[in-house]
Amino acid sequence: MAKKKEKVENPTPEETVAEETVEETVEETTPEVNEWEEKYNAQYDSYLRLAADYDNYRKRTAKEKDAAYGNGKADAIEKLLPVYDNLERALSQETADEAYKKGVEMTMTQLVSILEGLGVEIFGNVGDTFDPNLHNAVMHTEDENLGESTISLVFQKGFKMGDKIVRFAMVQVAN
Repeated sequence: MAKKKEKVENPTPEETVAEETVEETVEETTPEVNEWEEKYNAQYDSYLRLAADYDNYRKRTAKEKDAAYGNGKADAIEKLLPVYDNLERALSQETADEAYKKGVEMTMTQLVSILEGLGVEIFGNVGDTFDPNLHNAVMHTEDENLGESTISLVFQKGFKMGDKIVRFAMVQVAN
């Protein structure tokens, strides 16, 4: 057994050549495998990028579709606002005909309920705090009875749908 250990420890020149040939063969096949693996990885990477691009496209078009619907709805509501303003003016006028007044009140109530059903919020009441993001101050007055930046008079109500302002409230601000 001692002789076998010596052979393993001191290989013959033939064994050394055989080992080098095996190592060269392994090295030659390895680049081939790496070349195919690189091609596969490149194709897979391309596929993943294409899938991600498509997913981003799908999400972007869904957002654009929702935004287009919201903008169209806001435009339609904006066209109805002069009707609201006229009904509000009609309600503020004195009339002797109670049936006429009741009809205008019913029409106004129905219009407000339709607007609320569409997700429209009416804002801009006397006594509210002035917010430049919601209100358009067209006048300023000094009034000791009202606090600072308080709405003292409303010329036109404001309307918003979600986060989108359809029309700013036109108001007079005190102090």
